[in-house]
Amino acid sequence: MSPESQIPIPSPDAKRFASRLAVFYATSFTVAGTYLPFFTVWLKAVGIEASWIGVIIAAPAVTRFTLLPFITAAAERRNAIRAAMIITAVITALGFTLLGILRAPLLIFVVFVLTACFWTPIVPLTDGYALKAVARYGLNYGPLRLWGSAAFIAGALVSGVLADLVAAEQLIWLIVAFAWVGALAGFGLRPLDAPVKSATPQRGASLLRNPTFLTIVVAAALIQGSHAAYYTFASIVWQGAGLSGTTISVLWVLGVVAEIVVFALSPRFTWSPVWLMLGGALSAVLRWSITAQDPSLPVLTTVQLLHGFTFGLTQVGTMGLLVRHVPGHVIARGQGYYTAAAGFVMSAASIASGAVFARYGLAVYDMMAVMGLAGAIVLVLMRRRLLAPASVDQPHSAGSGG
Repeated sequence: MSPESQIPIPSPDAKRFASRLAVFYATSFTVAGTYLPFFTVWLKAVGIEASWIGVIIAAPAVTRFTLLPFITAAAERRNAIRAAMIITAVITALGFTLLGILRAPLLIFVVFVLTACFWTPIVPLTDGYALKAVARYGLNYGPLRLWGSAAFIAGALVSGVLADLVAAEQLIWLIVAFAWVGALAGFGLRPLDAPVKSATPQRGASLLRNPTFLTIVVAAALIQGSHAAYYTFASIVWQGAGLSGTTISVLWVLGVVAEIVVFALSPRFTWSPVWLMLGGALSAVLRWSITAQDPSLPVLTTVQLLHGFTFGLTQVGTMGLLVRHVPGHVIARGQGYYTAAAGFVMSAASIASGAVFARYGLAVYDMMAVMGLAGAIVLVLMRRRLLAPASVDQPHSAGSGG
C-alpha cells in the first residue's frame, strides 16, 4: 500500500475543526513574528533605557516556567481549554493595547509582566487543544502547526515592510493589531467534547512522577534548548562576519521554511516518534558541530536547512510521544509542564551560552552539540519504555507514524 493511501481522510467536521485551529495558530504566531523584531525597537524609541529593556524582555521567559503550568492545568481541570485560549488571547490584546499608551518604564514593566502571564500560555494551550483533536478526530499535528511557522515568517516580513513606513514609536500598534486579530480568531474555534476519562484516571501532578513522561520532557528540552546560542548570537556572529541584513534575514527564513516542510510532510512519516526525536537530536549534534567551525556562506546556508530536523522533527516526535503516553484528560497539563521545562532549559542555556560566547566565541556551539547529544543519549537509554505500546487508557495518536 502506498504512503498516500495510508493517510486517513478527515471527516467534514474534522476539516472544519482543523481549518479554524490553523487560523488561530497562524494569528497567534503572527503576533510573535511582529513582537520579536520590533518590540525592543519600540521600547527604545519611546525612551526606555537599555537596562530597563533587558528587565522588561525577561518577563515572558520567567512566566513560561512559573505561572504557565498552573494556567494550563486550571483550564484542563475545568474542561475549558478553548475558553482559556480565547480569554488569554483577549487579555493579551488588551495588555499590548495598554502598553501602547504607556511611557514610564516601571508601568511598562508591570503591565508587560501581567500581559506575559496570559500571552505565554497561548501556544501550549493551543498545542494541548490540537493534541486532543489528534486523538479525537484522527488529525495530524504537523499540518496544523505549520501554519504557525508560516505566519511567523509572514508577520516578520510584513512588519519589516511597515516598519519602514511607520515611526518607530508607533510600532507597538502593529503588534496590537495582530493581537486583536488573534483574539477574534479564538471565537471561531470549535468546542471539543468532554474527554472520556479512563477507569483509573490519572491526576495531572502524577505526570511529574511518571518516568516515561519525564523522559520525553527531558529529551525534548535538551534538544530544543540546544538552539539557545543560535537564537541569541547567530545574527550577531553573521553581522560581525560582514553578512548583509538581507542575507541574515534569508538565513533565518531558510530555517523556518525547512521547519514548515517537515511539518507538511509529517503525516507521511512512518517511523516511531522516538526515532523522529532521535533524528532531531543527531541533526542538532551535526548542525552545531559544523556551525562551531565558522563555515563559509554556502555551507552555512545548507546547514540552516537542518533546522527542519533540529526543531521541526523534534517537535513532531515530541507531540507524537505525548499523545501516545499521556492520557487525553491531562494532555494540556502535560503540554504545560513540557513548555515550562523547555523554557527553563532554554533560559539556563541562554545564560550559560552568553558566558561561553564572551570567552570562547563560536565554541559555544560545541556546548549546544553536547546538549543535543545528551538528548540523544536519554532517548537511546529509555527507548524501550518510549517504544512500549500505549496502555488501553491512552488516546491513540494519528499524528505520527508508528
